[in-house]
Amino acid sequence: MTERLEYKSALTVDETGTITGIAWPFGSPDGVGDMIETGAFNFTDKLPMLFAHNQAQPIGVWDEITETAQGLSVKGRLLIDEIPKAREVYALIRERAISGLSIGYRTKSAMPRRRGRTITALDLREISVVTVPSHPGAQITSIKAADDTAPKEMNLENDEIEVKNDPVVSPEELLEIKSLRSDVDKLKARLNRPTAANNNHPTGTNDNDLKSLNLELKSTLLEQKALTIAAPGTGSNLVTDTFMAQILEKLGKSNPIRQLASSIQLDTGLLKIPRLVDSVAPGSVTETGTKPESTPTFEQISIEPFMMGAQVLVSRSQLEDSAVNLFAWISSHIATRFAELESAWFVKGNGTTQAEGVMTSTEVQQITSATTALEVDDLLDLLYSVKASYANAGAWVMNRKTARIIRGLKDSDGNLIWERSLQAGEPGRILGQPVYMADDMPDPVAGNTPIIFGDFQRGYLITDRIAFEPSTDYAKFSENDIVQFTGRRRVGGKVVMGEALTKLKLKAA
Repeated sequence: MTERLEYKSALTVDETGTITGIAWPFGSPDGVGDMIETGAFNFTDKLPMLFAHNQAQPIGVWDEITETAQGLSVKGRLLIDEIPKAREVYALIRERAISGLSIGYRTKSAMPRRRGRTITALDLREISVVTVPSHPGAQITSIKAADDTAPKEMNLENDEIEVKNDPVVSPEELLEIKSLRSDVDKLKARLNRPTAANNNHPTGTNDNDLKSLNLELKSTLLEQKALTIAAPGTGSNLVTDTFMAQILEKLGKSNPIRQLASSIQLDTGLLKIPRLVDSVAPGSVTETGTKPESTPTFEQISIEPFMMGAQVLVSRSQLEDSAVNLFAWISSHIATRFAELESAWFVKGNGTTQAEGVMTSTEVQQITSATTALEVDDLLDLLYSVKASYANAGAWVMNRKTARIIRGLKDSDGNLIWERSLQAGEPGRILGQPVYMADDMPDPVAGNTPIIFGDFQRGYLITDRIAFEPSTDYAKFSENDIVQFTGRRRVGGKVVMGEALTKLKLKAA
């Protein structure tokens, strides 16, 4: 979770838009008691300069970031010639209307202190220019005039600012934090009382109050959320890297086509790729003969990402009284359902409002069995229907009912054609090639197409635009004390090389 701590700092700006200042002074805490130790900062050579932590509105870049005895020294450039907002911020700084800096970072290691924390390691993500800083005692030292005359001195008092202007914490959550601190103070007072001898422990190991403290803290800390509101009413939120990795793992494990096919991450809404239609046709040539003329032809195919979404409405009371982390559970549940829907799209999607499925694509070749029942010869025909280069990297995809039938089939020598996996976690094999289960594949009945075989990596391409985007909105249904959870995902898929795949259709009855 990225935390934003705002504070007033030593800051100067010249007529070219160059800003210098102390982004974090060492040796003193901020408005909530947090301190950052020397050497705790981890950062890249350059960081974006934002205004009020608005990631959609960068106004410049920080070119120099160094740790000094005074604090984290920064030097950057407002891009006043290129960005109108940068010119506005520049004017406000010169007129002393904006007076501070703020860092956005992710805590890696911290130790509790009497009031706040001592942060010993963090990843610095961005530094913002802000209107109301909150680090006690910090002040702007000077602002150079446009005509390069003597700097204007200013002193801004902010001793009365006790709460930092932190957009990660809503007013309701701030009240909860204050209530939690009050509860902890009461529990500490209880622990400091003289304690009578326990009837089942010696005085030195009396742990009744400690157990009580542990239970009460656990009850209170259940209110902590894996997803936090970035700005009340906007519905945006932040997801931890670990949780996002778990969600992507769910999307991958339950989807055999995703495991087998190629996939790319899109930066735009549509992928256009050229595909060879007619290749060069070389021919034999005599020593002085003319080489045959041959020109390859191409066509362009497009893959569009389609959106899937869901919303869940939960009462505030249910969130407050639940014994589990509903934020994390709901997001995980939506991600799992997205994985199931994605798996269905890749098998039988219509290609217009969904990703194109391998079974609905007209480019995938098809063979038909000689009888209405599945036999060994049908599998042999399917295996040898694709080119050798595709077959060597090929895989079978079917549902469990089809796999059950094949596990009982035998070759002419009486041996089962299904080969067990020799290693845990590896799929079984049919005629030397791996088998993957997809629940959305058709059942093995007359007239259906229950099996597809081929090289999915070269035959099918998946385009990911938005992996998983959860959001939480407290404001939309606030009159009814309802919280709206939503999730969305944009993904596309298409058969890009039809000759790499072949379907088996059972003869109609």
